[in-house]
Amino acid sequence: MARSWWSGVVAGQSFRAGVILGVSAVIAGSGLLLSAQAADEKAKGEGMLYELRTYYAPEGKLEELNNRFRQHTMKLFEKHGMKNIMYWTPTDKPNTLIYVIAHKDKAAADASWAAFRNDPEWKKVAEETQRNGKLVDKVESVYMKLTDYSPQPTP
Repeated sequence: MARSWWSGVVAGQSFRAGVILGVSAVIAGSGLLLSAQAADEKAKGEGMLYELRTYYAPEGKLEELNNRFRQHTMKLFEKHGMKNIMYWTPTDKPNTLIYVIAHKDKAAADASWAAFRNDPEWKKVAEETQRNGKLVDKVESVYMKLTDYSPQPTP
């Protein structure tokens, strides 16, 4: 009887150990999967070239500029390979629009901007939206790469 009791304990321990090992493997495997996925996402973000653009609009023209972006410009950017990331209007700088777009690299940025500027649809939109005066006085542009410690943007 002691022998069968001991055999049951050993069998039970083996079963529990197997379950613990199995759960540990699933958790560890998930961690590896998540780590691999995070590394892949980080690699995608690190490869992107971000462009920070600031537009200074004439007094009273910011809403018209926002409408042009809302209705036309963002779609045209995407059409020409530029990814819209985020848009802001600063609280302490009136008549200003700031945004970030992403490109594959500088050559892609240059090609996208050239295609955008020469797009007949853009030329038509620009002409129509500036009939009552220009919407932008000044544009500033800065190209940027993510640092190794930056949170990664979500796709």
